[in-house]
Amino acid sequence: MPQLTDVPLSEFHPRSRLTTRVTEVTAPRFPVIDAHNHLKEPFGGGWDKRPLNELIDILDAAQVQTYIDLDGGWGEDILNAHLDYFKAPAPERFMIFGGVDWPQWAVQGDHFGEWAAQRLRLQAARGAQGLKIWKPFGLHVTDQHGQLVAVDDRRLDPLWQTAGELGLPVMIHVADPVAFFDPLDPTNERWEELHAHPDWHFPSPPFPSFMTILNGFANLVSQHPATTFIGAHVACYSENLAWVGELLDRCPNLYVDPSARISELGRQPYAARRFFLKYADRILFGTDAGADLDYYRLCYRFYETDDEYFNYGLGDIPGQGRWQIYGLYLPDEVLQKFYHHNAARVLLKQS
Repeated sequence: MPQLTDVPLSEFHPRSRLTTRVTEVTAPRFPVIDAHNHLKEPFGGGWDKRPLNELIDILDAAQVQTYIDLDGGWGEDILNAHLDYFKAPAPERFMIFGGVDWPQWAVQGDHFGEWAAQRLRLQAARGAQGLKIWKPFGLHVTDQHGQLVAVDDRRLDPLWQTAGELGLPVMIHVADPVAFFDPLDPTNERWEELHAHPDWHFPSPPFPSFMTILNGFANLVSQHPATTFIGAHVACYSENLAWVGELLDRCPNLYVDPSARISELGRQPYAARRFFLKYADRILFGTDAGADLDYYRLCYRFYETDDEYFNYGLGDIPGQGRWQIYGLYLPDEVLQKFYHHNAARVLLKQS
């Protein structure tokens, strides 16, 4: 009998001995609008410094008709650069979202909400077609007193109201996976990922608890029914689809995207498939992986096939946790809404 010896986790590379179907999906069943992606470094591949025709070729191969760039930023220099480089030469291919200059809160004080709303009007006039709220909101953003700003802080009401008045959707990311808020001990399923990226760990204290942030997000969406919110990464709670579903039921102004979360959805395929069928009109396709043809094809395989137990990443070892995923095998009527129609209605204002 061989002697049992401990193997370092970094050296544990098990090979599955299952014999399962591998479906090659090179193109989606329907044209795609990618509602959550980037074009700058570190997330978008640095396309603001690369030839635009090469980017277009990748999108053509992936059959991505419209690509939502969330990197427009708040500063007019960044926004203008993206509008000029991407939007101007290919106006139907790209939508550029703006952002919020949070450090200005220290300067504007309690009038920051009004100031931010005015800046949003200027961005919209220049050509921004949405507002992106990044995850420092809820984790790091402070007011003029150095106090952490809650996600549902009423001083920001003018900003959300203005987005609604202008018809600008708000793509909002307020929290990371639940495990990022758990103690970093051997029970944490993201142990490897968090050791590789220790700045992604948000223990409470000093950070707010995960549910404090999520409950604030739910309050925010319900307080502004005239504003369209898109909850990034399945409303930042892909581990609990029942919670997300209840919020969708309460708030018809909320939509979600599953970007960067096929890892979570694919290990709960029955629940995830039921979620997509029930909320087929409320989910927008997105990847959050840049213009990566191989990753697009992996996502198409996940949503379209019933393949079993496959890697949700492109490397040998899954990057977020040591599990595999199962395809959702979504029906055509759901795929068509998810890939294209929902985003066309919500983002492009097409009926």
